[in-house]
Amino acid sequence: MSASDILELVLTLAPAIIVGVVAYYFFNNYVRDEENRRRYELRKENQKEALPYRIQALERMTLYLERIDPGRLLVRVKPDDDDKHDYEQKLIKTIEDEFEHNLAQQIYLSTACWDAIRSTKNATITLIRKANMDDKVDSPNKLREVVLSELLDKPAPSATGLAYIKKEAREIW
Repeated sequence: MSASDILELVLTLAPAIIVGVVAYYFFNNYVRDEENRRRYELRKENQKEALPYRIQALERMTLYLERIDPGRLLVRVKPDDDDKHDYEQKLIKTIEDEFEHNLAQQIYLSTACWDAIRSTKNATITLIRKANMDDKVDSPNKLREVVLSELLDKPAPSATGLAYIKKEAREIW
């Protein structure tokens, strides 16, 4: 093959190669954009389907935090006898049982929101335990008084958790 034949071959194939490269580039971009669009549509549809579950989880956890609010908890859970330690354990068991009942809700909440709820639960239990260690507490009724007097000075731990749930609800809408 002579140099003129090679030059003629290159000049003949060059437009085809250029068209092939440009076509590959545009086809590749089109496929990638189409895949991204399908992912977006799928994510959007999944969010639309999951929204009622997320709202329901927020509602259930709001109810949980309201139920473990010390003021409401102490009214709802009455002492069985005159042993302050039994009453403390009964209150804590009530908090823990309700928490375990709502464990599945965490899959619909953000990690930060779930952590805020767990922190609220732990702070409420700590408040009860701390009040029971007070020297003035010698009966379940005195324990109730001490816990309620603690709440006069500062907001209940539930207030923090509820504020976080409300923040998360606003982000959904």
